[in-house]
Amino acid sequence: MPDAWFRDAQPQPQPQSPSPAQADAAAQTAYLPPVRDPQPSVDAAAQTAYLPPVRDPQPAADVAAAETAYLPPVRDPQPSVDAAAQTAYLPPVRDPQPAADVAAAETAYLPPVRDPQPSGDAAAAETAYLPPVRDPKPAADGAAAQTAYLPPVREAEPQPAGPGAEWSPPTLGGNTLRAVDPAQARAEGRSPIIDPGPQSAILTAALGLLLAGAAALGPYALVLPLIALQGLTAAGWFRLNGMWPARQGIALAFAGALVADGAVLAVDGTYGPGAIIGTLGVWVLLTLVLQLRSHADPDERMYGLMASVASAALAIACAGFLAADWAAVSAGAVAVAVAVFARALPLPTAPSVGVSLAAAAGAGIAVGGLVGLGAGGALVGLAAGVCALVGLRVAAYDYPSKFVHMTAGVALPLAAAAPVVYLIGRVVG
Repeated sequence: MPDAWFRDAQPQPQPQSPSPAQADAAAQTAYLPPVRDPQPSVDAAAQTAYLPPVRDPQPAADVAAAETAYLPPVRDPQPSVDAAAQTAYLPPVRDPQPAADVAAAETAYLPPVRDPQPSGDAAAAETAYLPPVRDPKPAADGAAAQTAYLPPVREAEPQPAGPGAEWSPPTLGGNTLRAVDPAQARAEGRSPIIDPGPQSAILTAALGLLLAGAAALGPYALVLPLIALQGLTAAGWFRLNGMWPARQGIALAFAGALVADGAVLAVDGTYGPGAIIGTLGVWVLLTLVLQLRSHADPDERMYGLMASVASAALAIACAGFLAADWAAVSAGAVAVAVAVFARALPLPTAPSVGVSLAAAAGAGIAVGGLVGLGAGGALVGLAAGVCALVGLRVAAYDYPSKFVHMTAGVALPLAAAAPVVYLIGRVVG
């Protein structure tokens, strides 16, 4: 065995035991992470060789400029004068929350913004001048208040055969418009009879007095008011039947009246009635031919035929004043004027009719005594008064309009009295 093995090992230095101060410091930092050397050795560089470089939280000026070279410039929140020059031609930036004055100036010409849920006072002020909103389904009390002054609505079902229709009393002041359809008015229980009233009565009285005065002057003077009477008769009858405009029918009836006037004036007084009847026959045939050439429905053609024939017959019958004796014409025209005016007075129906007939008879007596008819003037006046009331009744039927009252209501009383004046005048003359 070599001797070297038995050599005494060189004495190793013995570790010195730490001092108590050092032991306390070691105990306090036993669990802290190791302190890195600010200047690591080569081993530290080798350990971080494959890690990405650590960016300095505060890079130098050159490094920061290099990193932001391709980024857009950062605008200064408080630009200098150069920034103002750069934005001189740009529109002004609106403040998202403008002040009260700026907002008021910007919205001065704008309509006010409606509050979706306005308060009570604001809603009442905004709707103060608006019409009230009708409830599509009003309550019972509201519906009763709205229809308190309306006439009761009648059921459209037909009534039993026993009881009659309940009509309201006819009016005396006339009707301004044909406001409702006759069928609707019947369903509402309104009266179909509306008398022409005092305005039509005054016009009828004036026209009757003109006829009476013109008859005393001669037949040619009588033609002028007679033509006006015939025109009113032709137009009023068509409108009374609800046919408007009916220019062809009115023109045809008026032309027949003019032909009848010319025929009566052309023949001797004895043949006057024949001239009137002959003209009427020719015009009925002409009207029939024209209606047959119409392309309307059969019912409509029949209705138009009846209206045209009746209008022509009434207008032509007015020529009876030309064929009658002038004394009878004067007494009868004055009697019609008085009867119509008395009928327009606000009296009950039965007393009004009695007063009208009595006034017509009295007017006939008065005028007959002046023109030489004597007591026969009473008969002429009474007959003319009856015809006048019949004409008024016809003009008042089926909810007539104001136009009907001013045409048929004026003309029909005199037109209906013309044949009777001729006949009674021949009897008493």
